Amino acid sequence: MTCAFRTTAFAAAAGLFMSGAVSAQTTWQMPTPYPEANFHTQNIKLFAEEIDKASNGALKIVVHPAGSLIKHAEIKNAVRSGQVEIGEFIISNLANEDPLFALDAVPFLAASYDESARLYAVSKEALGQKLGEQRMTALFSVPWPGQGLYTDREINTVEDIRGLKMRAYSPQTERLAQLLGAVPTQVEVPDLAQAFSTGRVNAMITSSSTGVNSSAWDFLTHFYDVSAFLPKNVVVVNQRAFDALSPELQQIVKDAAAAAEERGWKMSAEDHAAMRKILEEKGIKVSDGSEALNASLKEIGVTMGAEWAKEAGETGAALVAAFNAAPAQ
Repeated sequence: MTCAFRTTAFAAAAGLFMSGAVSAQTTWQMPTPYPEANFHTQNIKLFAEEIDKASNGALKIVVHPAGSLIKHAEIKNAVRSGQVEIGEFIISNLANEDPLFALDAVPFLAASYDESARLYAVSKEALGQKLGEQRMTALFSVPWPGQGLYTDREINTVEDIRGLKMRAYSPQTERLAQLLGAVPTQVEVPDLAQAFSTGRVNAMITSSSTGVNSSAWDFLTHFYDVSAFLPKNVVVVNQRAFDALSPELQQIVKDAAAAAEERGWKMSAEDHAAMRKILEEKGIKVSDGSEALNASLKEIGVTMGAEWAKEAGETGAALVAAFNAAPAQ
């Protein structure tokens, strides 16, 4: 759907809302995990601004970036319990709850934006149902750029990674570190600089944007743009909070969410190109990785894909089959 159509939809929703009875102002608190400069946070701020404008101030969302209100690992449960009304987190953080949440973090299953969009299309309904079982509504989801390998030294083969301490931020990245022969170490984004500087970690799999946001050139030297997978963040709202809105306000939120999802995917691709360039300009040695390294990583991806399919059972097999059968975007 085009941005022009989205604007018209917002205007129509706002007119519909203003034609009805005026409601008291509602304010939602929204914790997010990433810094204000990150494109995910910028997209969410636009989402909040559009809702404020379309509702004529009847619904305001206060965005709290960088884990300043609630830490990343606690955001989902905070929304579920009603401690806050709305929040953002990375879907694969929930992989221990259900293998479905790890689908977009299976290495090399969907390693491009087109493939990621196909995977999202076939799994969106199932993901929404799973979150709905926890009294939350999924509003929109936006991918990170393809995850690359950052290190504090040159890496030519997987043997060069063995024994290194690698940052893990989800069960899937923890398993990837294990298969690489590295030592998985949990570190949140705000703590990356200290973790690398003190030798707590030597490597990490993450996006180009996270590397720039954390000034990675201050504590590491190499970035291998292997595009292992494109994990997605999701924005969810507490079901009771959403149900408490008038139908007009609910539609405004849905329209803003649809626009944010469309805009966010574009922002992600644009961000990757821009952030990779910044990494190079700041002195990090950027490459696509050696053939030997990429071949070994793909072998590990086959192993992890088989492990995921076995754990996910019939549902997982059906989703992968639907993804493989889906036409290119």
